[in-house]
Amino acid sequence: MQSWYLPAFLAFFFWGLWALFPKITTSLIDPRSALFFQALGAFSVALVVLATLNFRPQLDARAVPLALLTGVLGMTGGIAYLYAISRGPAMLVSVLTALYPLLTVVLAWLFMGESVSVRQWLGIALALVAMALLAG
Repeated sequence: MQSWYLPAFLAFFFWGLWALFPKITTSLIDPRSALFFQALGAFSVALVVLATLNFRPQLDARAVPLALLTGVLGMTGGIAYLYAISRGPAMLVSVLTALYPLLTVVLAWLFMGESVSVRQWLGIALALVAMALLAG
């Protein structure tokens, strides 16, 4: 088995649950409160990770601001997701927002010079068609 299979499956599993639980949570409390408690949960994971690093994370003047920005972007996307899931059907909101890698692929192609094959561009086009069909 490839070394990345298990972590990829775990991400699939945990993110699948992560995408569903907010629908239940936001039916009980408002999205901002839900985000606060979600952030506390994330902080508890961060503390465990920090402990595995013996409380000495690597520091780099370029990487730390980017990592902090990643956290801000993730949490901002999280609050937008919570508002969307509190107002719309979980099936549609989760599928439409799960297509975010399309943006990542295009940005990586534009700004990082990553190659995208004709077949992959076709997949992106089909994903956009799927997004339009699901949203309509």
